[in-house]
Amino acid sequence: MAKITPADVESTEAYDPLTCTHTALRVASRQLTQLYDDALAASGLTSGQALLVARIDELGGAPSGTGPSLQALAKRLSIQISALTHALRPLVRDGLVEVVVDANDRRVKRAVLTEQGLKQTRQMYVLWQELNERIDAVLGEGTTEQLRGLANLVAAPGFAQKVLARPE
Repeated sequence: MAKITPADVESTEAYDPLTCTHTALRVASRQLTQLYDDALAASGLTSGQALLVARIDELGGAPSGTGPSLQALAKRLSIQISALTHALRPLVRDGLVEVVVDANDRRVKRAVLTEQGLKQTRQMYVLWQELNERIDAVLGEGTTEQLRGLANLVAAPGFAQKVLARPE
C-alpha cells in the first residue's frame, strides 16, 4: 500500500525561526540529539545512554571502581531517581552497566560499568569528540563555548527561582 502524503507537506518549511526561547531551544535540542544519536550509533549507544555511561565513568564507575550511588548519579544528571532507574534498564539488560548493592550500606545501590560497558564508553568518547569538532567548525571559533555557557546558565540551580521571582 502506497504511503499518502498530505498536500500541505510540500508547502510547509521544516524550520521557522521563532522568538520563543523555549521552542527555539527544543527544536535545537532535537536537531543536536539526532546528530549525536547518528554519530554515536557505531558505539551501540544513543546520545542519552552516552551521557549516562559518561557520568558513571566520571564518578568512579569503571569496572574496578565503587561507582556512584544512584542518588548521586541522579543529582549529577538533574533527573529524578525513577527516571534514572528507567534509563539504566536497557544498559543493565545489554550488559553494559551493573547496579550493585553498596558494601557498607545495603540500602544504597551503585552503578558500575562492566568491561563491555567501558569498552563501548571509550568508543563513544572518540565518536563524540569527532562530532564536537565538526560542530565547532560549523558554528565557528568561540561560538560553541558561548552556546554551552548560556545552556549551563539556564540549567544552573537557582535560574528558575530568579525567573519566577516577582519584581519588587
